[in-house]
Amino acid sequence: MSALSERPWLAWAPPVLVAVLVVAALQVGRSDPGVGDEVAGGSPAAGSGAETATAGGPALTVDPVDTTPTTGFAQREPTLPAEPFAYGTELPAHVDDGAVGGPPHQPLSALDTARAAPVTDDGATLGRVLFYDVNLSVNRTVRCASCHVQVHSFTDPLLFSQGVDGIRTRRNSMSLANARFNASGRFLWDEAAPSLGAQVLMPFVDPFEMGLTEQLLLDRIRERAFYRTLFANAFGDDTVTLERVSSALAQFIRAMVSLDSRYDEGRARVGSPLDEFPNFSPAENEGKELFFTPSIDGGAGCASCDVSEAQLTSPSGLDNNGLDPPTEVFVPPDLGAFEVTGDPADAGRFRVPSLRNVEVTAPYMHDGRLTTLEAVIDHYDAGVQPHENLSRELLDGDGRPLRLGLTGDQKAALVAFLKTLTDDGFLTDERFSEPFRAP
Repeated sequence: MSALSERPWLAWAPPVLVAVLVVAALQVGRSDPGVGDEVAGGSPAAGSGAETATAGGPALTVDPVDTTPTTGFAQREPTLPAEPFAYGTELPAHVDDGAVGGPPHQPLSALDTARAAPVTDDGATLGRVLFYDVNLSVNRTVRCASCHVQVHSFTDPLLFSQGVDGIRTRRNSMSLANARFNASGRFLWDEAAPSLGAQVLMPFVDPFEMGLTEQLLLDRIRERAFYRTLFANAFGDDTVTLERVSSALAQFIRAMVSLDSRYDEGRARVGSPLDEFPNFSPAENEGKELFFTPSIDGGAGCASCDVSEAQLTSPSGLDNNGLDPPTEVFVPPDLGAFEVTGDPADAGRFRVPSLRNVEVTAPYMHDGRLTTLEAVIDHYDAGVQPHENLSRELLDGDGRPLRLGLTGDQKAALVAFLKTLTDDGFLTDERFSEPFRAP
């Protein structure tokens, strides 16, 4: 591997120097295997052994894969209700309350992209079928659901997801829950996708994720007779276009609202998130107080980044949270949004994911380096590293990485609170489940 990936000083070197050293490599790295962020993933036929391919470029994790089409599964037709599921969602009142322990923010309803791009029941139904259709990859082994798994809040429990040729993606898969409230409107860890509609098409035509061309994608859809009815129901006629595929998938994802956790249940019974929740244990209430209380006042200050009572992304969308650069696997090092914008101020900045269902979305961080919530808490307590672009919320009064000094009991309380954000109903909701069931 190149020595570039082994130099820890890239974490804090001046961004201009970083830019000079890696920009040439990035010209190649953006087009190399494993650059995809989102929908790739394991297949029903995937092997579990890992190998490393290093000749001629970046080190890539490759799994042995049986590329024989999974004919039986691929020939299944979807089992759908006679009347489509209702995909509309009424937001709980508390998610529009003002910020507590963090910066001011817009009410969640003001961020609801479904207002401009409405979700229809027939549109989301079509999107659901497209999302789970294994035929929409070149060797009929990978689908969107391969690395966006419902019981994991539509993330992938694997460190890196696996594409059609066994090559692993470069980053851990992000959750799709509550994507409709994305304030920036951009998607992927580095916000390379300008919209949800654009993002949902990218994996299909990535040669290492699903491996199709745009034309082959349309042909694969047209060859299945059941899609004619689904497109006609959703759009008025059975014409298959990229725009309609994008719209249907985006509608299905916008319907994935997860706001029915124990936190939401308790919040509906009190006047403020700072009140004790009657359905919480003492430890959970303590963790909630630490979460919302700014670090300057003795808390953990989590709400300064995971804002609103929906615990969404930070106001800026992108942040640098003081992780060390990776020292193995990929070359060049992952510089986050800089690889998209070319702006040195974006080096090491990544999108902040929602904390909803965080209990089931391990591994954590863009590269999956932290495998437990306890490890995440330890990082923010005492592991934040210096970086030129480190988020100001993680700096102390002297401009150094913040050290919280949490006790063991406080860390345990924070973990207990984070688990109250799990929405069990969402993780098993039939509306978002596998439609291609065995006969």
